[in-house]
Amino acid sequence: MQYMKIGKSGIQASVITLGAMGIGGGTWWRNSDDQESIRTIHQALELGVNTIDTAPVYGFGHSEEVVGKAVKGNRSKYIISTKCGLWWDDEEGSFRFEKDGHKVTRNLTAHAIRTEIERSLKRLGTDYIDIYYTHNPVCPPVMTPAQETVGTLMELKKEGKIRAIGSSNMTPDEIRQYTSLGEIDIIQGHYSMLDRNAAKEIIPLCREKGLPFHAYMPLERGLLTGKITKDYVVPAGDARDDSPLWKPGVFSRAVDFVDSLQDICQAYNCSCAHLAVAYLRAKGEDINVIAGARRVYQIEDIVHAVDVKLTESDVAEIENRIQKYNL
Repeated sequence: MQYMKIGKSGIQASVITLGAMGIGGGTWWRNSDDQESIRTIHQALELGVNTIDTAPVYGFGHSEEVVGKAVKGNRSKYIISTKCGLWWDDEEGSFRFEKDGHKVTRNLTAHAIRTEIERSLKRLGTDYIDIYYTHNPVCPPVMTPAQETVGTLMELKKEGKIRAIGSSNMTPDEIRQYTSLGEIDIIQGHYSMLDRNAAKEIIPLCREKGLPFHAYMPLERGLLTGKITKDYVVPAGDARDDSPLWKPGVFSRAVDFVDSLQDICQAYNCSCAHLAVAYLRAKGEDINVIAGARRVYQIEDIVHAVDVKLTESDVAEIENRIQKYNL
């Protein structure tokens, strides 16, 4: 495994992060097994993957609880990132979505952040969080001032409750605003072969600011694994249900694109999943890739992606094929 620095925090994180959204279960991710998830987290550490990304909203607390059970007794060996800002206590904030009986709002007030972190600390069974993200920026009608949000995070850092501050799903202007108000250590966002928007402005801005980028959904929820066929039907309410890539028409082209990568996979003796992660890592050593895993075999497989070093010409060829399939 390879490791990288997270901003100025002193944190050394594995370049592959175990994504724990699926571990939360619920209608987003059915058929989760808590004991298997715990074994997966333990095996990840054995393989050098010391970094876990979770959030309160993943299973409405359940993902954090499972992670907490898994790291018990070995807490100092893990780098845990979790988040604040998606709130379901009451209707304070701006409505975001409704899921599994909860109405979720975007809420980045000082009150909400301080309430959320105490609950996360309890669920995780720890007295500090390594990387604490704002999950989403605020949106109308409730626009909490960034000064309040970043100021609260800086206070929590001084209190020793968090080691590093991160922000997820931000626009370039929001990143500039946050970094002008406090010490932000990392930016998180969606980035994959099939969603390269982050490469246009966000990642260049991160480099300008000296910030690593935490890329989530590199496998597009399984679409880039090479195991999905055109007859696959997304279950109602599944986490993939709202992704445009899984909609008719686009989905068919995406499957054809993945199938077209077999010759490149053969050349590197790797799987499509490895190739998808390696593509992002080829875009910069400052890119940390979050790979979801809730089964031991999944984490045992994906770690091999760090050994796949793509040439510039093969990266260009992958991008030619993306364009060919109009993706």
